Amino acid sequence: MMKKEEKYAVYSLLKTASDALYGFSSPSFPSEMPNFEDDILTESSEQKMTETAGGTPAEMQSANNESAASGSATLDSIAKKIAACNRCVLSKTRLNVVPGMGVPNPFVLVIGEGPGEEEDKQGLPFVGPAGQLLDKMLAAIQLSRAKNTYIANIVKCRPPMNRNPFPEEADACRSFLDAQIAALKPKAILAAGSVAVKNLLHTQAGVLKLHGKIMDYKGIPLLTTYHPSALLRAPENKRTAWEDLKIFRAKLLEIDPNYAK
Repeated sequence: MMKKEEKYAVYSLLKTASDALYGFSSPSFPSEMPNFEDDILTESSEQKMTETAGGTPAEMQSANNESAASGSATLDSIAKKIAACNRCVLSKTRLNVVPGMGVPNPFVLVIGEGPGEEEDKQGLPFVGPAGQLLDKMLAAIQLSRAKNTYIANIVKCRPPMNRNPFPEEADACRSFLDAQIAALKPKAILAAGSVAVKNLLHTQAGVLKLHGKIMDYKGIPLLTTYHPSALLRAPENKRTAWEDLKIFRAKLLEIDPNYAK
């Protein structure tokens, strides 16, 4: 169930992304905000929410759909808080916050370091050249942000000149990422680059030492590989990254042989 304030936040986020993507105001998202109301919990929906598992396939699918909608609403609530955040200096130089994108109940969560120039313009993660390469990397192991993956970053605002986020900036954003992980409940995490793995695991070791190793993040299998932007700068590491992804795919198949279906 969604409050009208959450619906307004979702509408604004989608309109901003649509306008940035197409370069004009789409008629699908008129400037005049629609009138939204709070969802009302009906007796039938309340009954569905309180039933235990083991119903008919149609009932179980309905329950799954409601669970996904609830997860989406939670992500929208987190995104709204991110949009209002001014905890660190990055809030003063951003064009847009970049909460993340993907499915609300992903099999895999990809975590990068922070938005770049194009991401800052569009308010979406990994949409520049590095994002195009990331999509190809994910597709090679049957993952997609449209099907079974969610993509987020350590920090939600672009560091100036695409520098690495400072520790205090990553710390200021950490509660948002923790909340996203709790809401998404991914079965596995792919950490893209040293900034991601260092902040997630509180380690000084980077991608050169940790890539290709299955590690544990609070009970969730985690693998680190090269950030796509690093691969664009040093294409000779693409072969190593592919070997990392094959190890990750083997782990995903171990978790669920049908994850790609």
